[in-house]
Amino acid sequence: MSDTTTLPPDYVPNKKEEYMNEMQLEYFRRKLIDWKKELLAQASNTLDDLRQGGLNQPDDIDRASMETDKSLDLRTKDRARKLIVKIDQALERIEDGSYGYCEETGEEIGIDRLMARPIATLCLEAQERHERMEKTYDDEA
Repeated sequence: MSDTTTLPPDYVPNKKEEYMNEMQLEYFRRKLIDWKKELLAQASNTLDDLRQGGLNQPDDIDRASMETDKSLDLRTKDRARKLIVKIDQALERIEDGSYGYCEETGEEIGIDRLMARPIATLCLEAQERHERMEKTYDDEA
């Protein structure tokens, strides 16, 4: 997949088209790249904020509040880092031709699911099966 695929500015994949055609793949590639850029920008802002704020607040309440904010910022940054890894993996799947197909069953993941979660690797049925299994293990613990 390359930047040579031209997408109309208002293009949105639909179910009537051939599944994972060149335009759909380009659409999702661009969507993933834009999402990654947004996450990287947010992470950069978080790092800048963490570097600027010292914990030398005179008031214990202010200091505790600042520590809580920093902890939340770090969790958000870690979540973004994990998402970026998944975005990179999705971009690799676009390149190797496996994007849009369930890793477990090989079935189509579906346009609607990919629009909602472009990093999805499982079709809805496989995802639900995994969630049921996780719940079963969680209930046993």
